[in-house]
Amino acid sequence: MRFEIRAPGRRAGGVAALLASAAVFLALLRAGTVVSVAQPASTFAASVAALSEKGGYFDTDNLISNERSYLQVIPDLRRRGVRGGAYIGVGPDQNFSYIAEVRPSVAYIIDVRRDNLLLHLLFKALFEISDTRIEYLGNLFGRPMPPAINGWRQAPIDRLVAYLERTPENRDLASSRSKRVEDAIRRSGVPLTSEELGTIATFHRRFVDEGLWLRFNSTGRPPQSYYPTYRDLLLETDAAGAQTNYLASEESFQFVKAMHATHRIIPVVGDVSGPSALQAVGRDIAARGEKLSAFYISNVEFYLFGQGSYPRFLTNLRGIPLAKTAVLIRAVFGRYSPAGRPGDASTSQLQQVDDLIGGFDDGRYRSYGALIGR
Repeated sequence: MRFEIRAPGRRAGGVAALLASAAVFLALLRAGTVVSVAQPASTFAASVAALSEKGGYFDTDNLISNERSYLQVIPDLRRRGVRGGAYIGVGPDQNFSYIAEVRPSVAYIIDVRRDNLLLHLLFKALFEISDTRIEYLGNLFGRPMPPAINGWRQAPIDRLVAYLERTPENRDLASSRSKRVEDAIRRSGVPLTSEELGTIATFHRRFVDEGLWLRFNSTGRPPQSYYPTYRDLLLETDAAGAQTNYLASEESFQFVKAMHATHRIIPVVGDVSGPSALQAVGRDIAARGEKLSAFYISNVEFYLFGQGSYPRFLTNLRGIPLAKTAVLIRAVFGRYSPAGRPGDASTSQLQQVDDLIGGFDDGRYRSYGALIGR
């Protein structure tokens, strides 16, 4: 086991910073994760820059998921023993629930939209300024904290949601917190323009204004009635009927918070079928001596097949070191989606990565329909 705490300088807060670093380490240790926490913010920013490629466009805000089924695969992840290693995902904070379950040593969130990078810098800042789940949700939605915060540590997620539902936004409080959020974002070291800082502030304002009723949104059309709200996603259950969102337990929240504190959730701008980003992530995983355990791809494969770029995605995927149990987590919508739970517009499924690659090579998965209907 390797663990380092860098000696703090004056700007780091002296003994207080050292104790904070030790607390992060203990949280990771309790979670069963072995990591080094010595990576500075400058290394985080350098990793973001080195791994990213030129961004692209997609016609959604993607502030939250539209996949009500996203937790259905959790029991299957456990049954298959998908644990540790490196994690790759796309999109917003549903990734944190998979990260809390898989407990990787490093995670990469890759998305063609640079806005997704900006959104994850907002999440990273909120984790930094929040010690508990109720504080995180209060900071996210601009709500005042309840009295006796420590008494909320073991509260069920339903109680946290009920508190947010009955507590109105405090605009003065939200405004004062926005300064703390911006300061935390700047501490990440990622160079941002004033326009990008404004974009992050706009994202945060959406969470504050719409609260638990925020939905996934597409450009030029209103959210569909079947899209889940943020409230729905928080209270969602997996295939075994358990609430396994990362905010459903303090332990899961603390694990993700510790990953952020040690700069081991790295947002990357890139197309998974693009020329460099996913290849660079694969090299970074190899350099760390890790292997991929889980890759959350959402429904990106649908678009890759439509664009004719699926073979390039598989070429990139082949360059990543794979654990024997490595899986792809996908979401399926529309006519391709098999019958799921009533009210769900999506289904989620796992596929062994080596089966995916081998099946494509031998001709079994040369269309999206064949892949989904396997």
